[in-house]
Amino acid sequence: MKVYIVGAGAGNPDWLTVHADRLLRNAQICIYAGSLVNPEILELLPFDCVRYDSAHLCLEEIISICVDAHSKDTDVIRLHTGEPSIYGAIGEQMNALLEQGIDFEMIPGISAFQASAAALRCELTAPEIAQTVILTRTAGRTPLPPEQELVQLAVHKATLCIYLSTEHIEKICNQLTPFYGESCPAALVYHASWPDEIVIRGTLATLAVQVGVAEIQRTALILVGQALERPTIASKLYDSKFTHGYRNASKS
Repeated sequence: MKVYIVGAGAGNPDWLTVHADRLLRNAQICIYAGSLVNPEILELLPFDCVRYDSAHLCLEEIISICVDAHSKDTDVIRLHTGEPSIYGAIGEQMNALLEQGIDFEMIPGISAFQASAAALRCELTAPEIAQTVILTRTAGRTPLPPEQELVQLAVHKATLCIYLSTEHIEKICNQLTPFYGESCPAALVYHASWPDEIVIRGTLATLAVQVGVAEIQRTALILVGQALERPTIASKLYDSKFTHGYRNASKS
C-alpha cells in the first residue's frame, strides 16, 4: 500500500503528468482539495472511487483514512492543487505517514507560477536583467520569518511570484515601488490555465486599481519584475559566435 501525493497542477487537466493521469484513472480512494482542484480533473476518477473532500477534514482525519486504507492494503491518492511542494501543507502529512509506517510517493505538478508565465507568454528570467525568480507570499495567518518579508526580498530586484496574497495587492505594490519603481511591469493571473482564466497586466502604479475593478480576491498569482516586459537583450545561447558544451559551432 502507498499514499500518492499527486500534484493536480494549475488546473488544466491536459497539463497533468502521465503518471498523475494514470494514477487518477485507477484510483480506489482519493482525498482531494475540493475548493481548489478543477472539477474536470476529478472526472478522471473511476465511478466507484471513494472520494473525500479535504476541505472538510483536519489532519488527523486525513491520516485516519490513510491508516484504514493501509490496513486493507489499498492505495490512496492525496490530490493537491498545483505543485505539492510549494505551499502544499504536505510536510505535516508526510511526517504523520512516516510515524504510522505508511509509504508515500510525490508526483509533481505544474505550479501557478509556471502556468502564469505561460498565460503572460513571457520568460521569467532575462539576460542581464533578471536571473533569479523568487517564489514567496505575504504574511497572513501563517507568519513569515522577518528576513523573508517582501521588503527584504525586494532589494534583489528579482522576478517575484507572489502566492496567496491577492487581498493585499495594494500594500504589495506600495512596498515594492521604492525598490522596483512605479513603472515596473506587474501582472496578476487568476485561475491560470482554467477556462475562466483572467490576465491583468499593468505596473506597480496601476495594478492594485486594475485588480480592484476586476474584483479578484483569491486564487490568483501576482508577478512583478522587469522580465515581464520581454526585454530585447538576447541570451548567448543561440548567438552564432558563441559555443558551449551543448552546441558546437562547427557544422557537419
